[in-house]
Amino acid sequence: MVGLLPLCATTVIEKWQRERVPATMARIQERLRRMPELAGTMHPTGPGHLGVNERGIIALLTPERLRRILTKMLDENEFLSPYGIRALSRFHADHPYVFHANGQEHRVDYLPAESNTGMFGGNSNWRGPIWMPVNVMIIRSLLNFYTYYGDNFTIECPTGSGTMMNLFEVAKEISDRLTRIFLRDSSGRRPVYGGTEKFQQDPHWRDHILFYEYFHGDNGAGLGASHQTGWTGVVAKLIELFGLLDAKQLLEGGKVAAFEREMSGVK
Repeated sequence: MVGLLPLCATTVIEKWQRERVPATMARIQERLRRMPELAGTMHPTGPGHLGVNERGIIALLTPERLRRILTKMLDENEFLSPYGIRALSRFHADHPYVFHANGQEHRVDYLPAESNTGMFGGNSNWRGPIWMPVNVMIIRSLLNFYTYYGDNFTIECPTGSGTMMNLFEVAKEISDRLTRIFLRDSSGRRPVYGGTEKFQQDPHWRDHILFYEYFHGDNGAGLGASHQTGWTGVVAKLIELFGLLDAKQLLEGGKVAAFEREMSGVK
């Protein structure tokens, strides 16, 4: 997940925002002029690098690095689970990261649920499971990139499928997978409840959704604290956002339009 987080260091600057703070924009350009090594490792910015509707962007990733990271992130054999983005690539299920130091072997395996050792307090929750807050941060960054690139940037999703998507469609695809955790599947079972038959079958329990702390990287079952509405409850905001907003609205109006659309739905 640490390797994916540079995606999130991204913001889009509308034309009207730049016009309000010309001195600030001038200082940014001057800083980049004085530090060419910085400008060479981040997304191109400035008057010659404007996107849709003359939007500017400040992002840590160059377009090439963005594409490389997304190719890994959207691979179902790596980070892309049927239920969101995993905290560790599934590649490490068959290829654990192993190193030796002072005569001891240390290793990191893909663990989609609980730890198989007592190391680190027996907690494996960053070595495979799905976390809602970092997934939402990734979705936010993809929508930012979309308002800049529009339909000019597409990526294969899932990797190897032959299906090309723009970044709005990728963001929605991840959101739909996160939402799937809580919905009944074709057999009437909710992935969030895994093999807990009481919650799957009992009419007094099956429709009262619990917001677990994190989720199994392969089957979506809820893990950890069962009432983590502080961050897992944000899935409701994803459902609302993509229910009220489409790609054309976001591209035309930017983040302000998205916010206004969302608030009109609340009313």
